[in-house]
Amino acid sequence: MNASTIEPRRLAALVVLVGVSCALHVGKLPVAIPVLREALGMSLVQAGFLLSLVQLAGMTLGLLVGLMADRLGPRRVMLAGLGLLALGSVLGALSPDVETLLATRVLEGMGFLLAVLPAPGLLRQRVEHGPTLARSLGWWGAYMPLGTALALLLGVPLLGALGWRGAWCFLAVLSIAAAVALARWVPRDARIAPISRDNALGPRLARTLRAPGPWLMALAFFLYSGQWLAVVGFLPTIYQQAGYASGVVGLLTALAAGINMAGNIGAGWWLARGARPGTVLMLAYLAMGLGAWVAFGAEGHPIWQYLAVLVFSGVGGLIPGTLFGLSVSLAPDRDTVSTTVGWMQQFSALGQFLGPPLVAWVATQLGGWQWTWVVTGVSSVLGMVLASRVQAAWNRRA
Repeated sequence: MNASTIEPRRLAALVVLVGVSCALHVGKLPVAIPVLREALGMSLVQAGFLLSLVQLAGMTLGLLVGLMADRLGPRRVMLAGLGLLALGSVLGALSPDVETLLATRVLEGMGFLLAVLPAPGLLRQRVEHGPTLARSLGWWGAYMPLGTALALLLGVPLLGALGWRGAWCFLAVLSIAAAVALARWVPRDARIAPISRDNALGPRLARTLRAPGPWLMALAFFLYSGQWLAVVGFLPTIYQQAGYASGVVGLLTALAAGINMAGNIGAGWWLARGARPGTVLMLAYLAMGLGAWVAFGAEGHPIWQYLAVLVFSGVGGLIPGTLFGLSVSLAPDRDTVSTTVGWMQQFSALGQFLGPPLVAWVATQLGGWQWTWVVTGVSSVLGMVLASRVQAAWNRRA
C-alpha cells in the first residue's frame, strides 16, 4: 500500500489515529499532576496554568494556522505540527524546573494546533464521496474524547512503569511514528501556488469572516466546549469530594469522556443518511441541558445522576461531529475549509478557557455544585437558538 493508492476509508482512519496520538498529549496532564507536584514542587496554581496553557495557541492562533493550512497544504502543516509536538514533549521530559515545563507546554500546544486543525481540510481533499466524507468527519470529531479517555485509563500504569519523564518521551516517539505514517501513506499536497489576488491571505480571511457559516459554527462550538469541559473536567473533584476511591473516580471519568465519541461517530452516520444538521444540533444541546440539570440540579440516586452525565457527554458529542461535517459545506469555498476550522478552533479553545472557571466560580459562590447546571442550561438554550440559524444557513447552501 502506498500514498497514491490508499483507500479513502483507510486514509480517514489513519488521520483519526494521528488525531488520537495528539490528544494523548492533552490528556496526559490530569493524571500526571500529582506526580509533577511531588517531583518539581509545583503549586496548585502552576498546575492550573499547565492544564490551560495548551489552549493558548488555539485561542490566539487558530485562524492564522487555518489560513496557513489552506495556503501551504494541510499535510505539510500537520507534519510540522507533529514534529513540534514531539520536540515539546522531549524538551518537557528534560525540564529541570516548573518554569521550563510551562514553556514546553506552550510549544506542545502550538504543535497540537498545527497537527489537528488542518485534518478536516485534508479529509475534504482526499475523501470525495459524500457519505464517506460525512462519516469520516464524524469519526474525526471523536479524536479528542478517545485520546482523553485512553490517557485517563492508561496514564497511571504508564507513569508507574516509565515515570513522568519516560512517559513524555514515549508520547514524543508516538508523535514521530504518526508523522512517519502520515508522510508515507497520505499523498503529498499540491505544489504551493504563487501568491495571487485570489489566494493571498487577506482575501481568503475576508471571504471567511464575511460569510455567516464560520461565525455560526464557531459560536456553536464555543457554547458546547465550555460546558462539556466544565462538567467532565470537574468530575474527578466532585467524586473525590463524595468519597469515591481514586480508581473508581478514574474509571467513571474516563467513561464519561470516552462516551462522547459515540455522539461524534453517530453524527457522521446520521448526516450521511440525510439528517438535518440543525435538528441534530438542537437534540444534542437539549440533552446537554437536561443531563446537567439531572446530574447537578435535581435530587436523585447517584446512579441516575451518573447516567445523566453519560447522556450529557454522549449525546452532546453529536455537536462537534456535526460541526466538523458542516465545516466543508458552510465554509465560503473549498480553499477556506481550514481557515473556517481555525476560526471554530479559536472559539472552542475560548470556551474551554472560560467555561470551567465560570462553573467553579458559581460553585464557590453558592457553596456547592447544585446550581452549576444554570450555566450549562443557558449555554444549551443559546445553542438551540443557534442550531436553527445553522439549519437556515445549510438550507441556503444545499
